[in-house]
Amino acid sequence: MVAGQSTFGPILRMRNYFASQSLTQLTQSEKGEGMAARAYWQGQIRLALVSIPVEIYTATKSGAKISFNQIHEPSGKRIAYEKVVPGIGPVDRDEIIRGYEVSKGNYVLLEDEEIEAVKIESKRTLELVQFVDTCEIDPLYYDKPYYVAPQDELAEEAFIVLREALRKAKKVALGQLSMRGSEKLVAIKPCGKGMLLETLRYADEVRKGQSFFADIEDTKPKKELLDLATTLIEQRTAPFDASEFEDRYVDALRKLIDKKAKSKSKKAIIEDLDEPDAAIGSNVIDLMAALKKSVGEKKPPAKPVAKRKKSA
Repeated sequence: MVAGQSTFGPILRMRNYFASQSLTQLTQSEKGEGMAARAYWQGQIRLALVSIPVEIYTATKSGAKISFNQIHEPSGKRIAYEKVVPGIGPVDRDEIIRGYEVSKGNYVLLEDEEIEAVKIESKRTLELVQFVDTCEIDPLYYDKPYYVAPQDELAEEAFIVLREALRKAKKVALGQLSMRGSEKLVAIKPCGKGMLLETLRYADEVRKGQSFFADIEDTKPKKELLDLATTLIEQRTAPFDASEFEDRYVDALRKLIDKKAKSKSKKAIIEDLDEPDAAIGSNVIDLMAALKKSVGEKKPPAKPVAKRKKSA
């Protein structure tokens, strides 16, 4: 170890790598609403001497993302990738193991069995170690949501007691859980008849905003400007409904792909898009005029583009 170097540095850097994989890694892309979901993790939630067998399910899905392949333009064939070693060439998959670089070009080699054998309690048990108010957790720390359900009927009573206790106390439970090769900090709160688990980022994974905001002047806006902006916000306020919004970029890409497929031409299709005029400078008079004009339009809350029709 280098003199003066903290003994905790290497441990922290290797935390995500050496934390064992979850008890189960059963997730797969949903192919239809009727397909039964499969548990992402199975284990137990423990509160003091009480253990509750649970299953955790992913709460999100990929949606309508468009994926592109890399193509060799002259031949029209797809690009393939090989795993190669400099000076040796292509290698077989069974010749590849994982390694951690301890110095330039020097690695500690580890077999999958060795990594899998690393024992930490959170691999099968989610220990609830602290309870906090929801408002205490900055939204910056929230990462990904999961649904939590009791594993069987025998677990329901304890599950319901914990859920309702959290609801009554208006608290969020904190703990750590091993999933997919890293130990995650997690928060659990009631969600209807079940509970919602959200993974949280660690402190060293979040950038502080002060450095980005340092050059912003510490001044208050003029009352008239503030009143106009507040009125505009009120005019466009409506209940949030995520289903009302669609990824318009994906829609535009799909239309481009369909158009080019029908044209059967290699010629690029470039369409001009009328962009709104960008405000130049920060002239208060321009801002005042823009706000007054916006308020005067009295438009209802902006409606997103029409939804795509689901294919049969």
